[in-house]
Amino acid sequence: MEELLSLDSLISLLTLTALEVVLGIDNVIFVSIIMGRLDSSQHVKARRIWMIVGIITRVTLLLLLGWLVKNGSQELFTLLGYGFSLRNVIMFVGGLFLLWKTVKEIHGKLEGEDIDESTVSKRGKTTFGSVMIQIILVDMIFSFDSIITAVGLANQVQVMIVAVVIAMFIMFTFSQRISNFIHKHPTLKMLALAFLLMVGFSLFFEGLEPLHHKEIPKGYIYFAMAFSFGVELLNLWMRKKSKGTPVELHEPRVRRREEGHSDMAK
Repeated sequence: MEELLSLDSLISLLTLTALEVVLGIDNVIFVSIIMGRLDSSQHVKARRIWMIVGIITRVTLLLLLGWLVKNGSQELFTLLGYGFSLRNVIMFVGGLFLLWKTVKEIHGKLEGEDIDESTVSKRGKTTFGSVMIQIILVDMIFSFDSIITAVGLANQVQVMIVAVVIAMFIMFTFSQRISNFIHKHPTLKMLALAFLLMVGFSLFFEGLEPLHHKEIPKGYIYFAMAFSFGVELLNLWMRKKSKGTPVELHEPRVRRREEGHSDMAK
Protein backbone atom coordinates (compact mmCIF):
# COMPACT_ATOMS: atom_id res chain seq x y z
CA MET A 1 0.00 0.00 0.00
CA GLU A 2 2.85 2.38 0.83
CA GLU A 3 4.29 1.86 -2.66
CA LEU A 4 0.97 2.91 -4.23
CA LEU A 5 1.03 6.18 -2.24
CA SER A 6 4.64 6.97 -3.13
CA LEU A 7 5.54 10.07 -5.14
CA ASP A 8 6.56 7.98 -8.14
CA SER A 9 3.20 6.17 -8.17
CA LEU A 10 1.22 9.41 -7.83
CA ILE A 11 3.18 11.01 -10.68
CA SER A 12 2.67 7.98 -12.93
CA LEU A 13 -1.05 7.94 -12.01
CA LEU A 14 -1.57 11.61 -12.93
CA THR A 15 0.55 11.36 -16.08
CA LEU A 16 -1.11 8.18 -17.31
CA THR A 17 -4.63 9.45 -16.54
CA ALA A 18 -4.03 12.67 -18.49
CA LEU A 19 -2.58 10.77 -21.45
CA GLU A 20 -5.44 8.27 -21.47
CA VAL A 21 -8.00 11.10 -21.53
CA VAL A 22 -6.38 13.12 -24.33
CA LEU A 23 -5.59 10.09 -26.49
CA GLY A 24 -8.92 8.38 -25.80
CA ILE A 25 -11.16 11.19 -27.10
CA ASP A 26 -10.80 10.01 -30.68
CA ASN A 27 -11.91 6.56 -29.59
CA VAL A 28 -15.04 8.09 -28.06
CA ILE A 29 -15.75 9.99 -31.29
CA PHE A 30 -15.13 6.87 -33.36
CA VAL A 31 -17.52 4.73 -31.32
CA SER A 32 -20.11 7.54 -31.42
CA ILE A 33 -20.22 7.07 -35.19
CA ILE A 34 -21.48 3.53 -34.67
CA MET A 35 -23.82 4.58 -31.87
CA GLY A 36 -25.46 7.01 -34.30
CA ARG A 37 -27.16 4.01 -35.92
CA LEU A 38 -29.33 3.58 -32.81
CA ASP A 39 -32.44 5.52 -31.88
CA SER A 40 -31.74 8.50 -29.65
CA SER A 41 -33.77 6.86 -26.86
CA GLN A 42 -31.24 4.00 -26.74
CA HIS A 43 -28.10 6.15 -26.53
CA VAL A 44 -28.02 6.44 -22.71
CA LYS A 45 -28.38 2.67 -22.26
CA ALA A 46 -25.76 2.00 -24.95
CA ARG A 47 -23.25 4.42 -23.36
CA ARG A 48 -23.68 2.79 -19.93
CA ILE A 49 -23.13 -0.71 -21.32
CA TRP A 50 -20.15 0.56 -23.33
CA MET A 51 -18.59 2.15 -20.23
CA ILE A 52 -19.08 -0.91 -18.00
CA VAL A 53 -17.88 -3.43 -20.58
CA GLY A 54 -15.04 -1.10 -21.60
CA ILE A 55 -13.76 -0.86 -18.02
CA ILE A 56 -14.05 -4.63 -17.46
CA THR A 57 -12.24 -5.33 -20.74
CA ARG A 58 -9.40 -2.91 -20.02
CA VAL A 59 -8.93 -4.16 -16.46
CA THR A 60 -8.86 -7.77 -17.68
CA LEU A 61 -6.30 -6.97 -20.38
CA LEU A 62 -4.16 -5.01 -17.91
CA LEU A 63 -4.20 -7.89 -15.40
CA LEU A 64 -3.31 -10.40 -18.12
CA LEU A 65 -0.57 -8.25 -19.66
CA GLY A 66 0.77 -7.25 -16.26
CA TRP A 67 0.97 -10.89 -15.18
CA LEU A 68 2.75 -11.87 -18.39
CA VAL A 69 5.29 -9.04 -18.01
CA LYS A 70 5.94 -9.85 -14.34
CA ASN A 71 6.12 -13.63 -14.70
CA GLY A 72 7.66 -13.86 -18.16
CA SER A 73 11.28 -13.27 -17.19
CA GLN A 74 12.46 -16.80 -17.99
CA GLU A 75 14.37 -17.21 -21.23
CA LEU A 76 12.01 -18.11 -24.06
CA PHE A 77 14.37 -18.42 -27.03
CA THR A 78 17.86 -17.51 -28.20
CA LEU A 79 18.57 -15.25 -31.17
CA LEU A 80 22.13 -14.60 -32.39
CA GLY A 81 23.44 -15.74 -29.04
CA TYR A 82 21.14 -13.49 -26.98
CA GLY A 83 18.43 -14.95 -24.77
CA PHE A 84 14.99 -13.28 -24.98
CA SER A 85 12.15 -13.78 -22.49
CA LEU A 86 8.40 -13.41 -22.95
CA ARG A 87 8.65 -10.04 -21.21
CA ASN A 88 11.19 -8.86 -23.80
CA VAL A 89 8.92 -9.97 -26.63
CA ILE A 90 5.88 -8.17 -25.16
CA MET A 91 7.86 -4.96 -24.63
CA PHE A 92 9.44 -5.12 -28.10
CA VAL A 93 6.18 -5.81 -29.95
CA GLY A 94 4.25 -3.32 -27.80
CA GLY A 95 6.84 -0.61 -28.49
CA LEU A 96 6.71 -1.20 -32.24
CA PHE A 97 2.90 -1.15 -32.10
CA LEU A 98 2.86 2.19 -30.29
CA LEU A 99 5.38 3.73 -32.70
CA TRP A 100 3.37 2.55 -35.72
CA LYS A 101 0.00 3.57 -34.27
CA THR A 102 1.25 7.00 -33.17
CA VAL A 103 2.89 7.88 -36.48
CA LYS A 104 -0.26 6.71 -38.28
CA GLU A 105 -2.44 8.92 -36.05
CA ILE A 106 -0.17 11.94 -36.52
CA HIS A 107 -0.47 11.43 -40.27
CA GLY A 108 -4.26 11.18 -39.99
CA LYS A 109 -4.48 14.34 -37.88
CA LEU A 110 -2.41 16.42 -40.30
CA GLU A 111 -3.13 14.85 -43.69
CA GLY A 112 -6.66 13.60 -43.03
CA GLU A 113 -7.84 10.01 -43.23
CA ASP A 114 -11.25 8.65 -44.14
CA ILE A 115 -12.66 5.52 -42.49
CA ASP A 116 -14.57 3.15 -44.72
CA GLU A 117 -18.14 2.72 -43.56
CA SER A 118 -17.80 -1.06 -43.70
CA THR A 119 -15.25 -0.95 -40.83
CA VAL A 120 -17.70 0.63 -38.39
CA SER A 121 -21.07 -0.67 -39.49
CA LYS A 122 -22.86 -3.57 -41.14
CA ARG A 123 -25.42 -3.43 -43.87
CA GLY A 124 -28.85 -4.83 -43.31
CA LYS A 125 -31.11 -4.78 -40.30
CA THR A 126 -29.73 -2.88 -37.31
CA THR A 127 -30.49 -4.20 -33.84
CA PHE A 128 -29.38 -2.96 -30.44
CA GLY A 129 -27.42 -6.15 -29.81
CA SER A 130 -25.56 -6.06 -33.12
CA VAL A 131 -24.60 -2.41 -32.67
CA MET A 132 -23.35 -3.05 -29.12
CA ILE A 133 -21.20 -5.95 -30.36
CA GLN A 134 -19.68 -3.64 -32.98
CA ILE A 135 -19.06 -0.93 -30.37
CA ILE A 136 -17.35 -3.32 -27.95
CA LEU A 137 -15.17 -4.89 -30.68
CA VAL A 138 -14.11 -1.51 -32.09
CA ASP A 139 -13.47 -0.16 -28.59
CA MET A 140 -11.23 -3.15 -27.79
CA ILE A 141 -9.24 -2.79 -31.01
CA PHE A 142 -8.73 0.96 -30.86
CA SER A 143 -8.00 1.09 -27.13
CA PHE A 144 -5.20 -1.47 -27.20
CA ASP A 145 -2.66 1.36 -27.44
CA SER A 146 -3.89 2.72 -24.11
CA ILE A 147 -3.20 -0.65 -22.48
CA ILE A 148 0.33 -0.76 -23.91
CA THR A 149 0.89 2.86 -22.79
CA ALA A 150 -0.15 1.95 -19.25
CA VAL A 151 2.38 -0.88 -19.15
CA GLY A 152 5.07 1.45 -20.46
CA LEU A 153 4.46 4.26 -17.96
CA ALA A 154 3.47 2.59 -14.69
CA ASN A 155 5.33 -0.05 -12.69
CA GLN A 156 2.33 -1.30 -10.72
CA VAL A 157 -0.75 -2.89 -12.23
CA GLN A 158 -2.92 -1.23 -9.55
CA VAL A 159 -1.80 2.21 -10.74
CA MET A 160 -2.58 1.26 -14.35
CA ILE A 161 -6.08 0.06 -13.46
CA VAL A 162 -6.94 3.15 -11.36
CA ALA A 163 -5.65 5.49 -14.10
CA VAL A 164 -7.61 3.74 -16.86
CA VAL A 165 -10.85 3.68 -14.82
CA ILE A 166 -10.54 7.37 -13.86
CA ALA A 167 -9.77 8.30 -17.47
CA MET A 168 -12.80 6.41 -18.77
CA PHE A 169 -15.14 8.11 -16.29
CA ILE A 170 -13.74 11.51 -17.26
CA MET A 171 -14.09 10.76 -20.97
CA PHE A 172 -17.67 9.54 -20.70
CA THR A 173 -18.71 12.44 -18.47
CA PHE A 174 -16.91 15.33 -20.16
CA SER A 175 -16.14 13.93 -23.64
CA GLN A 176 -17.73 16.83 -25.51
CA ARG A 177 -16.05 19.53 -23.42
CA ILE A 178 -12.66 17.81 -23.66
CA SER A 179 -13.09 17.34 -27.40
CA ASN A 180 -13.92 21.04 -27.85
CA PHE A 181 -10.95 22.08 -25.70
CA ILE A 182 -8.52 19.90 -27.67
CA HIS A 183 -10.01 21.17 -30.93
CA LYS A 184 -9.37 24.70 -29.69
CA HIS A 185 -5.81 23.80 -28.58
CA PRO A 186 -4.60 21.16 -31.06
CA THR A 187 -1.01 21.37 -29.81
CA LEU A 188 -2.10 19.43 -26.71
CA LYS A 189 -3.14 16.51 -28.91
CA MET A 190 0.13 16.57 -30.85
CA LEU A 191 2.09 16.86 -27.61
CA ALA A 192 0.31 13.79 -26.23
CA LEU A 193 1.16 11.89 -29.42
CA ALA A 194 4.79 12.97 -29.03
CA PHE A 195 4.71 11.57 -25.49
CA LEU A 196 3.38 8.33 -26.91
CA LEU A 197 6.36 8.14 -29.27
CA MET A 198 8.63 8.40 -26.22
CA VAL A 199 6.76 5.62 -24.45
CA GLY A 200 6.85 3.47 -27.59
CA PHE A 201 10.61 3.88 -27.95
CA SER A 202 11.10 3.17 -24.23
CA LEU A 203 9.22 -0.12 -24.58
CA PHE A 204 11.11 -0.99 -27.76
CA PHE A 205 14.42 -0.25 -26.01
CA GLU A 206 13.42 -2.34 -22.99
CA GLY A 207 12.48 -5.23 -25.28
CA LEU A 208 16.06 -5.29 -26.56
CA GLU A 209 17.47 -5.39 -23.02
CA PRO A 210 19.40 -8.67 -23.63
CA LEU A 211 21.50 -6.78 -26.20
CA HIS A 212 22.47 -3.69 -24.18
CA HIS A 213 21.59 -4.66 -20.56
CA LYS A 214 20.39 -1.11 -19.84
CA GLU A 215 17.12 0.58 -18.94
CA ILE A 216 15.64 4.04 -19.48
CA PRO A 217 14.50 5.27 -16.03
CA LYS A 218 10.84 6.31 -16.11
CA GLY A 219 11.77 9.41 -14.12
CA TYR A 220 13.49 10.80 -17.21
CA ILE A 221 10.32 10.25 -19.24
CA TYR A 222 8.18 11.94 -16.58
CA PHE A 223 10.55 14.92 -16.46
CA ALA A 224 10.50 15.30 -20.26
CA MET A 225 6.69 15.18 -20.26
CA ALA A 226 6.35 17.64 -17.37
CA PHE A 227 8.85 20.08 -18.88
CA SER A 228 7.18 19.95 -22.32
CA PHE A 229 3.74 20.38 -20.79
CA GLY A 230 4.97 23.36 -18.78
CA VAL A 231 6.34 25.00 -21.92
CA GLU A 232 3.00 24.41 -23.66
CA LEU A 233 1.10 26.00 -20.77
CA LEU A 234 3.27 29.09 -21.21
CA ASN A 235 2.51 29.03 -24.94
CA LEU A 236 -1.23 28.83 -24.25
CA TRP A 237 -0.96 31.75 -21.82
CA MET A 238 0.95 33.83 -24.36
CA ARG A 239 -1.46 32.87 -27.15
CA LYS A 240 -4.33 34.48 -25.24
CA LYS A 241 -2.77 37.85 -25.95
CA SER A 242 -2.55 37.21 -29.68
CA LYS A 243 -5.31 36.90 -32.25
CA GLY A 244 -3.80 34.00 -34.14
CA THR A 245 -6.00 31.09 -35.22
CA PRO A 246 -4.68 27.62 -34.30
CA VAL A 247 -4.30 24.86 -36.87
CA GLU A 248 -7.33 22.57 -37.10
CA LEU A 249 -6.59 18.86 -36.83
CA HIS A 250 -8.67 16.37 -38.78
CA GLU A 251 -11.33 14.40 -36.92
CA PRO A 252 -12.41 10.82 -37.76
CA ARG A 253 -14.63 10.76 -40.85
CA VAL A 254 -16.69 7.99 -42.40
CA ARG A 255 -16.64 7.53 -46.17
CA ARG A 256 -19.93 6.21 -47.53
CA ARG A 257 -19.39 4.08 -50.60
CA GLU A 258 -22.78 4.54 -52.16
CA GLU A 259 -22.68 8.32 -51.79
CA GLY A 260 -19.03 8.75 -52.69
CA HIS A 261 -18.38 11.42 -50.10
CA SER A 262 -17.26 11.71 -46.48
CA ASP A 263 -19.37 12.74 -43.52
CA MET A 264 -17.75 14.52 -40.64
CA ALA A 265 -18.15 12.64 -37.36
CA LYS A 266 -20.35 14.38 -34.87
